[in-house]
Amino acid sequence: MARKKVIITCAVTGSVHTPTMSPYLPVTPDAIAAQAIEAAEAGASILHLHARDPHDGRPSADPDVFMQFLPRIKEACDAVINVSTGGSSVMLLDDRLAAALRAEPEMCSLNMGSMNFGLYPALDRYGEWRHAWEPQLLEATRETIFKNSFADIENILVRLGEGCGTRFEFECYDVGHLYTLAHFRDRGLVSGPLFIQFVFGVLGGIGADPENLTHMKRIADKLFGETYDFSVLAAGRHQMPMISMAAAMGGNVRVGLEDNLMLGRGALAKSNADQVRRIRAVLDALSLDVATPAEARAMLALKGGDRVAF
Repeated sequence: MARKKVIITCAVTGSVHTPTMSPYLPVTPDAIAAQAIEAAEAGASILHLHARDPHDGRPSADPDVFMQFLPRIKEACDAVINVSTGGSSVMLLDDRLAAALRAEPEMCSLNMGSMNFGLYPALDRYGEWRHAWEPQLLEATRETIFKNSFADIENILVRLGEGCGTRFEFECYDVGHLYTLAHFRDRGLVSGPLFIQFVFGVLGGIGADPENLTHMKRIADKLFGETYDFSVLAAGRHQMPMISMAAAMGGNVRVGLEDNLMLGRGALAKSNADQVRRIRAVLDALSLDVATPAEARAMLALKGGDRVAF
């Protein structure tokens, strides 16, 4: 059997990092659109997108802000647009779903459980902050929980999956999340082909250890057989080693400034495209081919960009 091509996902801005941490983090609609398009041109076939308040860069769930960059990205490139339903731990579920329900995209992310999501250790790395909200949001993660209950997941699967024809990037931060996904598959609320994102290195989730990657894949193989494709994202300095290992194991990869601000030791990535080009060089060295957006759509049975609402 021929080796499947590798899907590169690029997570352009997220809600984890803050403007103080990097001058290259895109926060305005113009910057998010420009960096997303550049990442697609560099080889990313899926663009995972959050929004930020254009004035101060804080995470935003406002559909009007999303609509300042989603149509521009769609018009400029053929990449699959993947709208986050994660937002941040301080957002309510209806807020987190508002943009996706308006856009009806081909893909959305879906965290497969409630969890601690600790960002507060970053408080010790910076002496001064550009905006007062930055340390406040990081400190809030010491006591808040990212909530996706079974009822929340059902809500998302029904409203977006059944209601909008959206398929999902199932984000699994620990082994138990794989069993939760299998539960919804067994109930008929989820069907293949599944696209499972193994997430490593977030405080509160599974650690970024090679042994954990092989374990997650072993359990996913047991639960889902040949009905799934996996991808890997890893936080911070673990990004490139873990996703390179994933590619060698037959998986797909995710890069982007949501997950990691660096290009290498001591060097900030100046754009999301920098990281896309870096992992493409690794894939080339491994003699692996990169999937085009059309090939990614076929692999994941997506509805196509012509059937989205923006």
